[in-house]
Amino acid sequence: MNLNFAYQFDGRGRTQQAALTDYMTQIIEQVLFTSPGERVNLPDFGSGLLQLAFAPNSPEMAAATQFTVQAALQKWLANYVTVQSVTATSVEAVLSVTVAYTPVNTDVTQVQTFQFGAPS
Repeated sequence: MNLNFAYQFDGRGRTQQAALTDYMTQIIEQVLFTSPGERVNLPDFGSGLLQLAFAPNSPEMAAATQFTVQAALQKWLANYVTVQSVTATSVEAVLSVTVAYTPVNTDVTQVQTFQFGAPS
């Protein structure tokens, strides 16, 4: 069952389910934008990406961010996706992360861009 995130009810009052593509996007987004320590029962869940948004900008920091995010995705979503690449950019107050991945049991690579923050 692919539960919709954020948790919602459908028109029948039951737990709302998400289509597979939406579900994949939602679970990747959860890993990206959850900070380690934020979940009580999974204290190391997440990528730490939000803390890196305030670090000094440099090619080394960009490489470290991409490595950290890709490692988190591989750790937490290895049963769902194969991560092909991760690109992270920070422009003003907007953090953008582009993830290329292949869902398990398919040969179709998908590319999703996730954004956090709002332009000032």
